[in-house]
Amino acid sequence: MNPHTDKPTSFFSLIVSAWSHRQLIYQMVKRDIVSRYRGSFMGIFWSVINPIFMLVVYTLVFSVVFKARWGAASVPSSKTDFAVILFVGLITHALFAETLSRASTLVLSNVNYVKKVIFPLEILSIVSLCGVLFHTMISMLVLITAFFIFNGYLHWTLIFTPLVMLPLVFLTLGISWFLASLGVFVRDVGQSITILMTIAMFLSPVFYSISSLPVKIRPLIYLNPLTFIIEQARAVLIWGKYPDFIGLGCYTLVSLIIMWLGYAWFQKTRKGFADVL
Repeated sequence: MNPHTDKPTSFFSLIVSAWSHRQLIYQMVKRDIVSRYRGSFMGIFWSVINPIFMLVVYTLVFSVVFKARWGAASVPSSKTDFAVILFVGLITHALFAETLSRASTLVLSNVNYVKKVIFPLEILSIVSLCGVLFHTMISMLVLITAFFIFNGYLHWTLIFTPLVMLPLVFLTLGISWFLASLGVFVRDVGQSITILMTIAMFLSPVFYSISSLPVKIRPLIYLNPLTFIIEQARAVLIWGKYPDFIGLGCYTLVSLIIMWLGYAWFQKTRKGFADVL
């Protein structure tokens, strides 16, 4: 089999590849998660301890030290509200940032797979994303548990959380494929992504409410792909509101297009990986 032959780039081939290699993806995700904690005394329990520790720190710092409150007067503002609201934004940003930060080195750190023409390189981005999603789900469980402990109830609208996060997953995967390919040819991509992810965090409503910003600045913040998802995640988890179904529909359509374009780009350029590496 010639590694320089063209690979399928259709949206259908994307779905077929993910489904047909689902067992391989599962095994690689499992290995990625386990290897991260191999040799440590607490093992995989660190994936639970880390978000708990961070949430405790945010609660102490923002509710006790800074006595911070969130948004307008109409928004509930108990001592712990700022911490859980902030945590929603940080979890969403972490999903996006960690996946893309790892993307640029996915092929470079798996050179042995490039030489194996039968190995489906396109699943590397899926494996990386699923590994990050595992830790995102753990953080979400910690957040939901903390919200219940702090408030004594949960909003039933939290069932919409997967629906809210799914478009961001599609978008992140598409960009990951772009970066995984680009990282092979341009080694500076990884450094640039680190800077861009920091900028993205401060240009999205992670630490502040959209309502607290001047009206002229708000359109700039909404250009950030994280902004809409963070706002919708807070709506269903914290405020107990329905998500914006029309907005999510539009976001999902754009995300699916970007995901397919990223996949197609990766498939078109992968035949040059072996020559560069």
